Amino acid sequence: MTIDARTFLPIAERAVSIAGEIIRTKAPGVITVKGDRDMATEVDYAVEHAVRKFLSRETPEIGFLGEEEGVSHTGDGLMWALDPVDGTANFLHGIPLCGVSLGLIDKDTPTLGVIDLPFLNLRYSAAEGAGAVANGSDIRVSDARDLQTAIVAIGDYAVGENAHERNRPRLALTQELAARVQRIRMFGSAAIDLAWVADGRIDANIMLSNNPWDTAAGVIIAREAGAMVVDLDGSPHSMTVAQATIAASPKLVADLVELIAEARKVAVFDPNIAE
Repeated sequence: MTIDARTFLPIAERAVSIAGEIIRTKAPGVITVKGDRDMATEVDYAVEHAVRKFLSRETPEIGFLGEEEGVSHTGDGLMWALDPVDGTANFLHGIPLCGVSLGLIDKDTPTLGVIDLPFLNLRYSAAEGAGAVANGSDIRVSDARDLQTAIVAIGDYAVGENAHERNRPRLALTQELAARVQRIRMFGSAAIDLAWVADGRIDANIMLSNNPWDTAAGVIIAREAGAMVVDLDGSPHSMTVAQATIAASPKLVADLVELIAEARKVAVFDPNIAE
């Protein structure tokens, strides 16, 4: 299905408004343990149910993927991807760095995204070819040119099965970044990481993971704001093939890809990196 994603932006905005109101007004409630240090709150499920119901009524021809309950139906090449509360651990602890992330994926490419951060009164949105906005005002990626002056956000460390092994490259990356960039930040929300690259609040973001519900909205927002979004080796990012999600001011990308490669070598050759 070939579409102009902009036609779906008002629907996505309304869906995210429904979600933001639930996040703002409801307590976390009962916690569901999904794995080692991985959980969902009642609000996660309430948001996903409400948004799924709304979108199935408004866009029955489009598939839906939610973080908590997976795929409800498939569409003709189009799929909504929802993280109902991105930054659940933050939300649970009363840290305002959390929100809802809704993207529209056309085959393997995000074409529309809306991210709402209800406790910060910030909403980011973009549609392919239409630019990116924050609270209605145009945004652009920073013009950072070198790592020494860059603030770089990194994704959370791994938990669950094989976390020790999976954290070796993450810890090596942290060490490499600490030696070269101005500051490292870990916000605990992929949506915030990508939106703030788009908004020029940070200069780059590195996530050594790639879940569509985490990244679909943020990737298109970052791209429409002028950021480059790539995989580990610098190749274009995709929803299903990429191993990682790296978004940055274009002039930083080559140096970041090189730095990541060095960190991965350290992780391979130093078995004590995570000790």
